[in-house]
Amino acid sequence: MRRTRVRHEEGIFEPNMTPLIDVSLVLVVILMVATPLAFQSSIAVQRAAQAARKAAIVADTERIEITIVSQETVLVNKNQIPRSSLAALLKPLLDASPSKVVVVRCADGVTHGSFVSVLDDAKACGASQIAVVGG
Repeated sequence: MRRTRVRHEEGIFEPNMTPLIDVSLVLVVILMVATPLAFQSSIAVQRAAQAARKAAIVADTERIEITIVSQETVLVNKNQIPRSSLAALLKPLLDASPSKVVVVRCADGVTHGSFVSVLDDAKACGASQIAVVGG
């Protein structure tokens, strides 16, 4: 009886590196594109010290402060007036103001509708910027 040798062919037992390298390079490209986006801000923020100095100069001379005390009463630059005459008083003040900045404060008991109507009046009278301050 004749013995035959069975030849075992050796296969390639190394893993295929091409897909691994492709995926790794794609991840590197994605991270390179996404990293700068994570550090960019779409909101422009001024430094607090510079903004405070500019605001202090502008605040004394150019802005108009409106405080809504109740639905019938408002304070314009700390002068109490009826709500119905707000537009008549606000128009000449805004015409004289170079920056046309209006700061609006609201008491706790004032309704949302009254607050929005004061904002609408300020915008209709020519306010270019309206700031809402809490408290």
